Amino acid sequence: MTPEFDVVCLGESMVTFVPSVPGRLADVPAFDRTIGGAESNVACTLARAGHRTRWISRVGADGFGDHLVGEIAACGVDVGAVRRDPHRPTGVYFRTAGDRDATGAGRAEVVYYRRGSAASALSPALVPRHEAWSGRVLHLTGITAALSATCRDLMRRLTHREPGRPLVSFDVNHRPALWRDGDPKLLTGLARGCDVVFVGEDEAATAWGLPDADAVRAALPEPDLLVVKQGEAGATVFHGTGRLHVPAPAVEVVAHVGAGDAFAAGFLSATLRGRPLAERLRHGHLLAAAALTVPGDQAVPPTRAHADALAALDDAAWGRLRLGPGWTGGAEQPGEHGERAGHTRREVRT
Repeated sequence: MTPEFDVVCLGESMVTFVPSVPGRLADVPAFDRTIGGAESNVACTLARAGHRTRWISRVGADGFGDHLVGEIAACGVDVGAVRRDPHRPTGVYFRTAGDRDATGAGRAEVVYYRRGSAASALSPALVPRHEAWSGRVLHLTGITAALSATCRDLMRRLTHREPGRPLVSFDVNHRPALWRDGDPKLLTGLARGCDVVFVGEDEAATAWGLPDADAVRAALPEPDLLVVKQGEAGATVFHGTGRLHVPAPAVEVVAHVGAGDAFAAGFLSATLRGRPLAERLRHGHLLAAAALTVPGDQAVPPTRAHADALAALDDAAWGRLRLGPGWTGGAEQPGEHGERAGHTRREVRT
């Protein structure tokens, strides 16, 4: 049977409050409302890139739940598998505009109000297999495993290798603040059951004490594709006994929030279209660059034709690529001397 969707993403999304002016959370007088969630970010980005996507989750029977579902649906994502919980609230969190580092500290303050949220009650009994398996790809992250014991049970079920399941994609997405009472080494067991795994070299060091990409591969030999993200240096994909490194383009960074989710979306988009591994990594870098050049969690991705043209550049032209705010808005592509591809700021607030 032909899958109904290209990608199904499962996990919690929350209403996010960002200070309307710079400053500490204790000092700012007002906040702008947006949304945030690793899995819904991927679903929204893929939908904007022309793919059929579904988001599976639970939200409270409250106004924040209404807002989340409406905003994610407005991106073109199917929300028919989102359930309302009359007894638990929709999760919310507050953050400053700075960036998080791998330890969760960095320059930003991040305060979660998600304990006991509707999504933390996700369990194997509440997610029917036919919904989770309704896409060509099922995308998960390690954030879900940190939310509750029932969420961990669900993740173990969904990452268990069995006949008939879709390709399972897993972004480790280690959040130290969520693992204060748990062991992040659980994430290695989940990753081993998946087909495509994304992990930052920095978060692998923090969560597992692994020093580099080769050590990550030694710890995770099972996934068909293991993508180790290495920040400004690029990313390395391990495939079977082979490996391939693709550098990232130079980016004028506005904020790092959401870049990892966008990278996963770009890589999966190119995977769904059967692109070579080098181009999959380049598409990941390009969609990450779209997120890096806006203040929020999500950005309008480049058109497919624009992204394909950039991903097909020869190595020299790719190395000269410079991407600044507004580059996804149809601006001219870089020429022989590596002009910046766009410079008009565009922000999508969701």
